Amino acid sequence: MPRATDEQTPTKTPAKPRKARSKKPADTTGDIRLTGDRLVVRVPENGERKSAGGLLIPATAMPAPKRLSWGEVALVGPDVRVAVAGDRVLFLPSSGLEVELDGDDLVLLRERDVQAVQTPRDGKTDRAPGQYL
Repeated sequence: MPRATDEQTPTKTPAKPRKARSKKPADTTGDIRLTGDRLVVRVPENGERKSAGGLLIPATAMPAPKRLSWGEVALVGPDVRVAVAGDRVLFLPSSGLEVELDGDDLVLLRERDVQAVQTPRDGKTDRAPGQYL
């Protein structure tokens, strides 16, 4: 039997260097379409609030699931009936999912998680009444 020589053994070719992935976030301002009854809401600045006497109450000092928050609706899905972009909605922050779009912290909600809607004073009120169940 003939022996394999070094010339007959396959040689490895050096691996091609990979291109580094860019760390830039994708521009998502006009490309997002929500599905179903979803809303994207801008959360308040930092969750901190002040007492009547002017003392600062940090967000970590209050029990999270018992306090509702107001937020501004940024995006609306096609099946949402009670809110439009620009409305303020009252919601439980723990009921939504946090998402970051273009460096902003937002909350993704279902329409049934919205407790109240405040329309801008110059807004139209020609929406279907009721809450989606």
